[in-house]
Amino acid sequence: MENITKEKEFARNKRRRRIRKNVHGTPERPRLAVFRSLTHIYAQLIDDTNHTSFFSVSDLTPEIKEKIVKGTKKVDKSALVGQY
Repeated sequence: MENITKEKEFARNKRRRRIRKNVHGTPERPRLAVFRSLTHIYAQLIDDTNHTSFFSVSDLTPEIKEKIVKGTKKVDKSALVGQY
C-alpha cells in the first residue's frame, strides 16, 4: 500500500517537473495557478522571475463570499472566482 502511494507521488512530481520546465510567469504575462480542494477554489497570478504573487483570490475572499449563497454549486463558485 505504501509503495503504491510513493509510486503515484513520484509520477505526479515527474509530470510537474516536465510541465514546469516550460511554463514560466513573467511580469508582462504571469502564470495562473489554480488549486481546487473538495470544497473551495483558489487562484493566483505568479511572476516566476521575481518569485512573487501579483494577485490571489478564492471563494473565501470576503467580496466573493458575500455573493455565494448556501447551496451554490462548485461550478458557479469557480465562475465567480474567475470573474474577479
